[in-house]
Amino acid sequence: MKQYLALCERIINEGVWVENERTGKRCLTVINADLEYDVAANQFPLITTRKSFWKGAIAELLGYLRGYDNAADFRKLGAKTWDANANENNAWLNNPHRKGHDDMGRVYGVQGRAWAKPDGGTVDQLRKIIDNLSRGVDDRGEILSFYNPGEFHMGCLRPCMHTHNFSLLGDTLYLNSFQRSCDVPLGLNFNQVQVFALLAIVAQITGHKPGKAYHKIVNAHIYEDQLPLMQEVQLKREPFPSPQLHINPDIKSLEDLETWVTMDDFEVTGYQHHEAIQYPFSV
Repeated sequence: MKQYLALCERIINEGVWVENERTGKRCLTVINADLEYDVAANQFPLITTRKSFWKGAIAELLGYLRGYDNAADFRKLGAKTWDANANENNAWLNNPHRKGHDDMGRVYGVQGRAWAKPDGGTVDQLRKIIDNLSRGVDDRGEILSFYNPGEFHMGCLRPCMHTHNFSLLGDTLYLNSFQRSCDVPLGLNFNQVQVFALLAIVAQITGHKPGKAYHKIVNAHIYEDQLPLMQEVQLKREPFPSPQLHINPDIKSLEDLETWVTMDDFEVTGYQHHEAIQYPFSV
């Protein structure tokens, strides 16, 4: 929680105003932020200075791991985060690759589970990682990447958090996650939850202890219309201790994640928080 608040303060004190072409808004921006989460100690990085809704973040992550490409499938899991980008993004609505209502195209999990090869086949990056780690193998390339410039035109949004690099030291699993862009008031809490949960889940299904997750953000920003709420409300609140995340121990394989796992298999305990803040969202 302290590192989140410190980043918010840094953006306000050191940030530079940047015009964002996609949203038509200005952002107060800094370059390079490094966060870390102690998954071993189960210090779940859920923001406490405002009520945060963690279930949608894990539901979205589960959809990525399943390779979903349709907003309706995410909604069934409990994540509505793709509704706007799939159905309200004018550039995507006019894109000839769009298949229809709720279609997201070849974004995020599609790249992670079915990266297109020149010969017509696909690469399941996640399966390779899980198979290797389950055998205790780390080839220094246990990398899950959603960033495929050759297919940006075939999806509704470029990935923001684009690469996850797993490392195995003995029986402890670590994760380095890389994010090109982050809406700090709204998106960061979502992203923090996903980085933490991804390491916890993959460690569990591959039979390892989770270590730390390291989260690098290249462009961290606060939109102009979010700034008053951040300065006048959220930063004036005192944080509470970190809650804990509990994952159903019966989840033991990638196949479990792909078939029967729901949000009922995740629980957060000890979550104290201040009232919610309705930050503006930019499509």
